[in-house]
Amino acid sequence: MVQIVEGVSRTFNEFLLLPNRTRRDCAPAAVDLRSPLLRHVAGEASPIELRTPFTSAIMQAVSSPELAIALARNGGLGFLHHNRSIEDQVLDVRAVKNFKAGFVVSDTNVRPTDTLGHLRDLMQRTGHSTAAVTHDGSHSGRLLGLVTSRDFHPQRHDPGALVSSRMVPIDKIPHAREDITLSQANARLWDERLDCLPVLDETGNLQHLVFRSDYTDNKRFPTQLVDDNKRLRVGAGVNTHDYRERIPALVNAGVDVLCFDSSDGFSDWQAEALTWTKKHYPEIGVGGGNVVDSDAFTFLAEAGADFVKVGVGGGSICITRDQKGIGRGQASAVLDVAAARDAYRDETGQYVPICSDGGLVHDYHMALALAMGADFVMMGRYFARFDQAPGAKLPTRDGFAKEYWGEGSNRARNWQRYGQGGSQLIFEEGVDGYVPYAGDLHEGLAVTIAKIKATMVSCGATTLPEFQSTARLVLVSEQSFQESHATVAARDTPTLD
Repeated sequence: MVQIVEGVSRTFNEFLLLPNRTRRDCAPAAVDLRSPLLRHVAGEASPIELRTPFTSAIMQAVSSPELAIALARNGGLGFLHHNRSIEDQVLDVRAVKNFKAGFVVSDTNVRPTDTLGHLRDLMQRTGHSTAAVTHDGSHSGRLLGLVTSRDFHPQRHDPGALVSSRMVPIDKIPHAREDITLSQANARLWDERLDCLPVLDETGNLQHLVFRSDYTDNKRFPTQLVDDNKRLRVGAGVNTHDYRERIPALVNAGVDVLCFDSSDGFSDWQAEALTWTKKHYPEIGVGGGNVVDSDAFTFLAEAGADFVKVGVGGGSICITRDQKGIGRGQASAVLDVAAARDAYRDETGQYVPICSDGGLVHDYHMALALAMGADFVMMGRYFARFDQAPGAKLPTRDGFAKEYWGEGSNRARNWQRYGQGGSQLIFEEGVDGYVPYAGDLHEGLAVTIAKIKATMVSCGATTLPEFQSTARLVLVSEQSFQESHATVAARDTPTLD
């Protein structure tokens, strides 16, 4: 006979948090959003601790070095997707690890034999007023000089003249070697009254430019997630098909965390892959998933998972429940797996963090997921809206939108993630669509963080463990749900004829 599991499959929309007493010391400025990312001994610190509890989904429409950099600068972690060649994924990992705040890779570069007219057009296209003059016109060529908007005027100087006629040669430009720190570079900018300091390698090739205008760059991001060498941290998704070749290359590139990505992680293949990874690369944290119940969590934790992703079918772009009839409401899944995590901790002394992946439509859903026991959340639709995501920005009748497609869609062609048999998708488990454009990630995430902190203050908590241990939830009726929304009609602005 089929087994009927007790309870109802519930979503975040069906719950509200009840306010708790807000103490005098409980204010948004006092809220600490740090959260463990990896398995650790209960009562001790995690090997990697998120500064803010956000990670990006392992998706082509979300993952990019630019988004991973922006997210790490805000205390979270980006997971670069794996549905491509190993070489391409490795290049993206290196791009994040090689990023240095304040150290700019020049995107306005010319050769000394280029014309001033070409330089003028290039500066207009990039919007930058400083160009590096290299022997081959590349961003990493041998630096021969600099030319700025103060060195030539488009109307005063012949556009057919050569760049070499107006550039300042390298022997007259103060410069630094690549071992210089940002603090040292900034000190030189101010002490020597420089606007720009080129950073060269030992053979004279250009590595970076440091600008006085970027002096406050590090001050903007006090919660950056960095490794012991002050490099931004980055994660990478892997599958259970080519992990024996992919993982060594990612580790060699400097990846900080791995995550096996599957629509259903409760499988022998994932357990075997986790065991292999922990045997050969015990120093690298590796997550598993996705799961929706306690049995699956324990299965992956015992196989060596350092964190477990929770959620099947709850993503905004996912149609797995429609197509296969499997899954669980995200709230029920998180509550069940959080209880299993705590039981595993009590039994083994090992704390294995869990990640709520999917079902997060509104900012308050994130707060609910964290209150229900998730250590951090993973989001696709949320991050796909921002400038840093790979999807194209397109004009629509209602404003701009960004492309967003699921890994189970034909566009993604990610057959490795879905166990349908064969080497291609037989049927879709995701759709191809659009999400409203939301601008810059830094600004959007700041608003979300402010909302979550305000929610925690209303619940009388200043840390996530306190939030989880004291939060009180109540089920919401249909009428109560309707009452939660504004019912005043929007005012129409009269027009003048």
